[in-house]
Amino acid sequence: MAASAGIGEDMEIPKRIQVLDGTALKLIAMASMVLDHVGDNFFPGQVWMRVLGRSAMPIFAFCISEGFAHTHDKTRYLMRMGIFALVSEVPFDLVTAGVPLEFSHQNIMATFFWAILGLMLFERIAGEGAPKSRRAAGYIMLAVFAMVSVLLGLDYNMLGCGLIFVFYLLRGKGLAIEVAAGAAYHALLRNVGIYWFGLLGFLPILSYNGQRGRGLKWLFYLFYPGHLLLIWLVRTMLG
Repeated sequence: MAASAGIGEDMEIPKRIQVLDGTALKLIAMASMVLDHVGDNFFPGQVWMRVLGRSAMPIFAFCISEGFAHTHDKTRYLMRMGIFALVSEVPFDLVTAGVPLEFSHQNIMATFFWAILGLMLFERIAGEGAPKSRRAAGYIMLAVFAMVSVLLGLDYNMLGCGLIFVFYLLRGKGLAIEVAAGAAYHALLRNVGIYWFGLLGFLPILSYNGQRGRGLKWLFYLFYPGHLLLIWLVRTMLG
């Protein structure tokens, strides 16, 4: 027990750097996403925009896992994400494929919907107090969910779903452990070219103070399809 306590203390993050709440993390992720999408669509030669844009996915994955853990109504959380996944599909397809509907690649909100569904099923199967056999079944089920995300064509598929699962499963073990495991998983799946820079997204997470912040929960839901639609409109006007 004493050894375990020592390890926990060694992994503790200094309170002085824990200055970002959930709202701040979401705003950083949104800014990163805008840089990525604007760079991809209008300034393909500006690699730095794509580099900074890699940070968005880890931060959003962390925020989704925290949102799932703290929400008072997980079913409503799932339904809300599902509705905006449907709303976002047309703007996403217009930007990525140039057509209103294309089913080989789905938007990131569909990925988040799938991951939340997986976590809800995990809690049903392997919730608190469940025997080891059911916990093992729950872990296998999450692995299957992550792999099926590839077949469904979900954006960031195994990386997006897997990061959410890793962050959720390690909640309570210490933020440093969550971040280390998430970064290792990210490095395993995204280790080519600019994708390495996704590891930068774990730095703001280390500064998370555990507070929700101002919430602004509708901001991201509206921002995602809205900024995609704006990008498509500007790109269309520019010819």
